[in-house]
Amino acid sequence: MSPAVFVLVVASVLLVITNLPRWDRKASYKDADHKGVVVYWRPGCTYCMKLRTRLRFTRLRYSEVNIWGDPEAAAFVRSVADGNETVPTVTVAGKAMVNPSKGRLLEAVRTHAPHLTPGAGKAAGERD
Repeated sequence: MSPAVFVLVVASVLLVITNLPRWDRKASYKDADHKGVVVYWRPGCTYCMKLRTRLRFTRLRYSEVNIWGDPEAAAFVRSVADGNETVPTVTVAGKAMVNPSKGRLLEAVRTHAPHLTPGAGKAAGERD
């Protein structure tokens, strides 16, 4: 790989990383922002991996709660998923969705929490 290509690749990766959303990976049910977006997940869940990966490129701020590490979070998920620990389960301003698509989740944010929409309240060209 030529030095110019290497520099371009590194610059591209840094650009992507600096524009990824900031989220609280260590959130618990108790500490999560229930007025915002909370993604309930568990390790090894391919549906969770898919949604979480897609969300990382939206610039949406959200909390992630591992239901296997938080019994209170698991109980919450069961309460909204017909007694099952179906993940991903996501809440937007307290409204729960079980296994939503990225599009459905972003629509819920626009409807129930428009202030969380990436870029909301910013002047044209202004960044975080």
